[in-house]
This record gives sequence, C-alpha cells and structure tokens, in this order.
Amino acid sequence: MLSRLFRHKDALWPTLAVIGYILLTYLSGWMLALTDNPWLALLAVPLLAHAMVIAAYMVHEAAHMAVFKDKKHNRWFAECMLWICGMNYSSFDDIAHKHNRHHSDRADIVSFDFRPKLANHPKFLRLLQILEWFYIPALELMMHALVVILPFIKPDRKQRRTRVIVVSLVRVSLFSYLIYLSLAVLWVYPLAYLLFLTVMRFMDVHQHTYELYETLDQKRGPEARLRDRAFESHNTYSNLLSVSYPWLNLLVLNFCYHNVHHDKQLEPWYRLPKLHQQLYGDNTEQLLTFRHLVKSFHKYRIPRMLNADPIDLNVKKDEGESFIGVDGVSFLTAH
Repeated sequence: MLSRLFRHKDALWPTLAVIGYILLTYLSGWMLALTDNPWLALLAVPLLAHAMVIAAYMVHEAAHMAVFKDKKHNRWFAECMLWICGMNYSSFDDIAHKHNRHHSDRADIVSFDFRPKLANHPKFLRLLQILEWFYIPALELMMHALVVILPFIKPDRKQRRTRVIVVSLVRVSLFSYLIYLSLAVLWVYPLAYLLFLTVMRFMDVHQHTYELYETLDQKRGPEARLRDRAFESHNTYSNLLSVSYPWLNLLVLNFCYHNVHHDKQLEPWYRLPKLHQQLYGDNTEQLLTFRHLVKSFHKYRIPRMLNADPIDLNVKKDEGESFIGVDGVSFLTAH
C-alpha cells in the first residue's frame, strides 16, 4: 500500500533508506553536540552537515515531483526536509517555482541580480571578499539572509512575512533551548551549517554556463523561449565526485549527474548513474572532473563573487580550470 504513494514503483526502499540515513545522522549529530565531550561534539559537525546536504537534495527531488505521485505529499515531505536543512524560511512552493523556472527557461532565474548592487557598495563587498578568502561562504550566507529580509523590503513579497516571523520564533526558541543544554551548540551548529553551504555551493557553481534573468517574480516572457534543448545540453555539465568509484557520488545523492538530470527530470536520484552510462557511455564532453574543479573552486573563490561566465564557453579546453563558475544560484534560495 505504501509503495503506491511513490512516483516510481522501485522507490520504496531507496527512499526509506535515505530518510533513515538523514534521521540517523541528524539525530546522532545533535546527541553528540549535546555531550560534554568536545571531541564528540566535533564529530557532530560532519554528521549534521551531511544530514542537511542529503535533506536538501531530497527537497530537490520533491521539487521535481520525483518522490511521490501527489503534489501535496511532495510538499509535506519537502517541508519536513527544509526544517532539517535550516532552509524553511522559504516555502516549498517558492523553491519549486524558482527551480522549475530554471529548467523551463534554461537560464538562472532570480528576483534580482545582486552583482551590480554589491559592486555599488565596495566596503561591504570587500568584507565579503575577505571572508571568502578564508573559505567562509559569506555570499551564500548573504543570499540566505535575504530570504528573511526581502519580504520586509519588497512589496511583492510581503505575503511571506508571516512565515518568516513564525519560523524565526520557532527556530530561535529551539536553538536557545539547545544552547541551554550545551554551550557546544554555539560552535557546532554554525560550523556544520557553513560546511553544508560550502558543499552545496561547490556542487552548484560549475553545473551551467547559463544567462541570468531577473524575471522570477514575473510571468514567463519571450526571453524564456530563446533557448532550445541543444543549448541546454551544451551549457550543462556533470561534476562527478568520482568516475572510477561511482558510489562516492552518493555523498551528494547523485546530484552531480547533472546533464542526465536535465535530460530526464523525473528520474529519481538512484537511477541517474545507470542512465548516465546508457545515454553518454564514455563520452566526457560535458563531464568535469573533481580534481580540476577543486582547483577552480579554490583559485576563483574571490573573482567568482561577481562573475557570470559567457554562454557556450569552451569549458573543456583545460578541463575546467579556467571555468570560474557562478555564485548565488542555489535552488534553496527562492529569490
């Protein structure tokens, strides 16, 4: 009976396994964080971070209606996952709307482009650049903070104020109680959250050479029909953690098989490696390797903040080392 709820007939056990993993690592992380042993508390950092990473990618699955048949079940499930990964200031509907516009328009769709605005505030930009130099994902923190701030300064987002206020009160109350139980929470959770944001960003920045449009809060216009499937394929990249050991890609729930995901958006995460092999085989034209991407991620961490790579960039000429990438395009920030 339970299996009938799922989008795919073979989804029951993979989905139960991933939910079990999320709950096990998340609850274990909090148990360790609340101990008096600082070494055990330190172990909580990767556990909490990885629970948030996998929960976030299950939100992505639900945004494509790839978990359950019924939209309401995908919504309920994703809302639970958003609480785990700390992104519940945005509603699932807003996240799904933005991400599906990314797919349908074949572009990065946002409500506003922060790049020219940051360039007009050099002191604030300089602060962000200093933090980024130390590998603190300051720009991502800003983008997530704007989820809370924008409903109070953008009239067309004022209907989101109640959710932001209620979620903020609940999260502050819960966090205060956890601090009361253990002061280690003051450093464990921030470190886990920064690690989570860094992983999510690393997976995002090199997956596309897309144009950016400030049309999220508008109806789809003629610009949404400018790009075809060939454009999408040519400007989309898979960034596998490992080609030789595909099981390592489960660390990011196979999100790195990105080109095949754009080919078959309803395919669940556990089918992507096999489908990738069927569709592409040994063709590595749209495949970027982890070793080169780590170099690029490090080398361009400051220039990337205001960068927008040109479309049809010849990324493969040096295996991605000159591919700067783009920041601030997370599917979790619904603005």
